[in-house]
Amino acid sequence: MSGGFFRGTSADQDTRFSNKQAKLLKTQKFAPELEHLVDMTKVKMDVMRPWIANRVTELIGLEDEVLINFIYGLLDGKDVNGKEVQISLTGFMEKNTGKFMKELWTLLLSAQKNSSGVPQQFLDAKEEETRKKKEESDRIADEIRRTRDKESRELEQEKLKKMLASAIIWVHVLYLKTAVGRRCK
Repeated sequence: MSGGFFRGTSADQDTRFSNKQAKLLKTQKFAPELEHLVDMTKVKMDVMRPWIANRVTELIGLEDEVLINFIYGLLDGKDVNGKEVQISLTGFMEKNTGKFMKELWTLLLSAQKNSSGVPQQFLDAKEEETRKKKEESDRIADEIRRTRDKESRELEQEKLKKMLASAIIWVHVLYLKTAVGRRCK
């Protein structure tokens, strides 16, 4: 009877207790972007956090701080596996998980490649925004310049009218003086 009491299979050997994560990794479909691990030390999460929060809110229809913080936690590590993150999020985001993960992973891979740690898409968007602001400020400056030029021309015309009116009055005064002077003689 020594040691014979605990015979049978261990939890590792029993199929009822199989690794569900490994099973899901084999059966679930993933976007090709998720094949690559992301080195999160090369990514600026300060830039990614607002995008994640906004996108999750858009996809699920409400702002879920718990889910958003859970995603931040899943991305908190050195090398992060996108497939594992997707499996962890599927219960929360359901049909939107694949779409969200594809977008997120595309951005993270881009950020990892970029020396600044910011996705190229964000840099391009910021550049476009800066360009539009510059165009708008240039347009406003041109409008101000045109308005000033117009006001300056109008002021100049007003001065010319006054000078002309003044000259006409002087001509009349001189005419009258000469006419009166001739009559007096």
